[in-house]
Amino acid sequence: MKNIEYTTGRLIDLCFCVVLMPLMVLLGPARAWASTWPLFFIVVVAFLYACYFVLKKLNLPKLLINKDYRRIAAITASFIAANYLLTLYPLPQVDFITPSMTEYQTSVRDHEVALSLWLMFSLVLAYSIVTSIVTELYAQLIRTREIQAQRDRAELAMFKAQISPHFLFNTLNTLYSLVIGTSQKAEDAFIKFTDILKYTYVTIESETVAIGEEAAYIGNYIDLQRIRLNDRTKVVWQCDIDDPARELPPMLMLTFVENAFKYGTSATRDCEIIISLKLTDGHLEFRTRNSIMKHADQLRTELPKGIDNCRARLEGIYPGRHTFATTERDNIFDLCMTIELD
Repeated sequence: MKNIEYTTGRLIDLCFCVVLMPLMVLLGPARAWASTWPLFFIVVVAFLYACYFVLKKLNLPKLLINKDYRRIAAITASFIAANYLLTLYPLPQVDFITPSMTEYQTSVRDHEVALSLWLMFSLVLAYSIVTSIVTELYAQLIRTREIQAQRDRAELAMFKAQISPHFLFNTLNTLYSLVIGTSQKAEDAFIKFTDILKYTYVTIESETVAIGEEAAYIGNYIDLQRIRLNDRTKVVWQCDIDDPARELPPMLMLTFVENAFKYGTSATRDCEIIISLKLTDGHLEFRTRNSIMKHADQLRTELPKGIDNCRARLEGIYPGRHTFATTERDNIFDLCMTIELD
C-alpha cells in the first residue's frame, strides 16, 4: 500500500512540475517576465512551486476530515497574504516622456501583473487541493480494502478451525459438570475459558463491541495466563473506564496483550508484565510494558508483523485520530496506543 501511495504521489508531482507549471509559463504573461524581469520571474516560479508542495505536505483534506478549521483558516490566510505581498513586488516604472502617462501605464501594468499572479496562484491552489482530495480518497479506499482483506482472512481462519458452536458449548458444559467440586481454581479457569470462547464466536462478525466487554475479555485472558505462569512472572492489569458502553472494534488490543505474554514471560527468570487500559471522555489510552525474555533479534523480526497489521487497521478506522508508538530500552519493551473515539 505504501508503494502504491508513493508512486501515485510522485506521478501527480511530476505532472505538476513538467506539465502544469510549464504550460502556465508558456501560455501566460509569465513568459515575457523571464526576459524583462528575470529576478521577479524566478521569485514567482519558486513561490508557486513552494505553494504546491507545502499545501500537499499540510494535507488540507485530512485537516478537513479532522475538522481542524482553525488551522485550515490560518493556512489559507497565510498563502493569500504571501501572494498579496508578491503583487507588491517593486517593478521598474514604465518609461514615458509624460510623467502622468508614466504613472498611469505603470499602474495598469502592475494591475495586469497582479491579476496574472492571482490567476496562477488560484490554479496552483485548485490543483493542489483537488489532487490531495483524490489522493486521500484513494488512500482511504486502499486502507479499507486492506482492512477488509485482513478481516476476511481472520474469518476464514476461524471457519476453518472452528467446531460447531452448539456442539462445542454442550461439550464444555459437560466437562464443567465433571470439574465441579474438584478444585475452585479449576472451576474459575474453566468459566473464564468458556467466556473467552463465547466472546470470540459472538464478536467475529461484529463491527463494534462495548469497551466494557472488551476489557472483560482481556481480563479473562490475563487471568488464564496467570494460572499458567509461575511466581517468576509478575502480571499487573489496570483498567479504568468511565463509560463501559462506549463502542470500538473488537479485539483491537488482543494482539498486543498476546505479544506481552509471548515475549515477556520466563519460568526461570524474574520478569514483569504491566497492561493498562484507560478511557476518559472518549480518549482511550492502552499501554503494555514487559521485559524482553526472548532474544532481542527474534523480537524485532517476529513482532512487527502483528504490529504492522494493527497499524493498518487503526489507520483505516481512526485516520488522524490515533497515535501508536513502541520503544525498546534496557531490555524493556513499551507500547502505547491512544484513540480519540469521538
